[in-house]
Amino acid sequence: MEFGIATVVAITVIVYIIGLIVKATKLDNKWIPVICGLSGILLGILALVSGMPDFPASDYLTAAAVGGASGLAATGLDQAVKQLKS
Repeated sequence: MEFGIATVVAITVIVYIIGLIVKATKLDNKWIPVICGLSGILLGILALVSGMPDFPASDYLTAAAVGGASGLAATGLDQAVKQLKS
């Protein structure tokens, strides 16, 4: 099984954009990691169900874990960008 890095990066980018949208709302920023993690889980499962080629999971639990890790990576990416700006 090949590691589908493009799919994982795509989930991270989509969740990063979701995080930016949530950040633009009046919702408290403490919820952004939770929303990003859950969004990643949903996108990971969606990638598995849709039969995305080279997705690095073959069951729902692994797909949720890959998606959740990708979603939380988006939060880390946001913090890295923030730290580099200051």
